[in-house]
Parts: sequence; structure tokens; C-alpha cells
Amino acid sequence: MPSSLPYFPLMAPHFFLVFFLMIFSGSAQDPPSPGYYPSSKIASVNFNQGFRNLWGSQHMKLDQDSLTIWLDSNSGSGFKSLHSYRSGYFSAAMKLQPGYTAGVITSLYLSNNQDHPGNHDEIDIEFLGTTPGKPYVLQTNVYIRGSGDGNIIGRELRFHLWFDPTQDFHNYAILWKPSEIIFLVDDVPIRRYPRKSDATFPTRPMYLYGSIWDASSWATEDGKYKADYTYQPFIGRYKNFKLQGCTADGPSSCQPPSVSPSGSSSLSPQQNAAMQWVQNNYLVYNYCHDPSRDHNLTPEC
Repeated sequence: MPSSLPYFPLMAPHFFLVFFLMIFSGSAQDPPSPGYYPSSKIASVNFNQGFRNLWGSQHMKLDQDSLTIWLDSNSGSGFKSLHSYRSGYFSAAMKLQPGYTAGVITSLYLSNNQDHPGNHDEIDIEFLGTTPGKPYVLQTNVYIRGSGDGNIIGRELRFHLWFDPTQDFHNYAILWKPSEIIFLVDDVPIRRYPRKSDATFPTRPMYLYGSIWDASSWATEDGKYKADYTYQPFIGRYKNFKLQGCTADGPSSCQPPSVSPSGSSSLSPQQNAAMQWVQNNYLVYNYCHDPSRDHNLTPEC
């Protein structure tokens, strides 16, 4: 058959727009390849081998190794790792509930709040519930020595995502090293929080938690939209748990895994480029750029 190229000039101009959108729209929103996939290097653990229910046991169901927790007007639910860690790689695949989820937090986070009440450290991955037609917000946060308790010094970076997190499971990970914290989504680094001083970096052992709970006072557009229990139950799904790190009582020579090629100390240039692309396109809030914040309290900015 003759080439179709000679016929292009005869076609309506809008054809070209549709044609090129069809070609490029499928991949245009995907981040550049990070070039390295640490989740494939770390073995999964069975839920019962690594965790226990912490609260809301009647709102938790384990089916083989897929965990479902839910929130209704009676209770939410949460789980906790069996061991505390002083560094490591922590991740789970999560799938969120579609529809109206305002006020509801679905989370995976490190914390020592039970060991240090009122003076704790925390590293958060939190999905802030939303209203229909608006994307989920993924919030990453770091608290140091009680700054989440009384002083409320959060270090929030918030993102939209390049996919719909309600449609399938995606991997969400925290790498916590003595020198830095890296947050990853499907092995793509989205945030790096370096250790600039002891005062701005968590160093005490923490457990890994997951939970679903009602945070209506702040979770969705600063509390504008509350949890509406006519839509209950609100469901969070988890699987493919990974826990690899240095336990609090482990040898001092222990080193956490690397998320970079060849075990390099930090992110590769390709990983940094992918992270920059995410931040250029999907970062929606950065605490360091918030003019309403007192940046004397966040000297790392």
C-alpha cells in the first residue's frame, strides 16, 4: 500500500492534535526511569512474621498475605512491626479506596511515639483523604524529638501522583539511613531529606506502623471536608511488606541496604533526575517555601 504521509496535508488540523495525543499521552505522565529498582532486591516478609495488630483488631483481615484494614464510625485499625529499627528499608504495596474519603488518613510510617510519648520522632507516608474528582495527596513528613507533639514543627512535602492509587497496588517505601531519608514510589525517589545536623534528623530507634484513622480536623484541605460515615467503611489494602534494616538490639556494625546502584552512598544521577522530574511536575506543597511558616524552626531550609 502507498504511504499515508502524502495524505496528511489533506486532513483537518485537529486530526494532528488527536493523533499526537494518542501517541504520546500513554507515557507522557510517567516519570523517567530511575535506572535502579531496590524493591526487587529485597525479599518480602509475611505479615505475621513482621507485624502484629496494634488496635482495631475487629477492623483488620488477613487473607493469605494481603492485609485489609478499615475505618467506620466505631473504629479504625493499625498495625506495628515486631521489632524496632535504627535504620533500614521499609515498604509496602498499598491500594486506596476511591470516592469520598475526606478526613481519612491511610498511612505507612516509622515512629517511636510509644517509647517517647510527648517527645517522639516520626517519618511519615500518609495519604490524605479526598473528595470525588480531586486527586489524592501523598504527604511525606519528618518529626524530630517531639516536634509533632506540642511544637507542631512538621516538615511536609505533599505530592499528587502520576497514577490513580485507587486502581491498583503501588509500592511506597522509606529508606532511613544515618545520613539521609529517601521516600520512594514504585522505586522512583520523590524526596531526599539529608542529615544536616543532629537537631533536624531522627536518630532514635523506631517501629514501622500502618493505620487508617479519622483526621477530619486537618486531613482534607485543612479540615474543610470531614469524614462522612454515610460512605463507610473506608478501606486500606496492603501487601508485599518489606522490612530490611538494623534492629535496635542488632550489632553496631550493621548497615542498612542501599537504594542506589553498586551500593553507592546516595542517589545516582539518573535517580536524582527522576526525583527532580517528580518534584517539578507533582509537588504541590513544600514546607520550606511556605511564607506562613517560621523558618527559624526549620533551619535545614
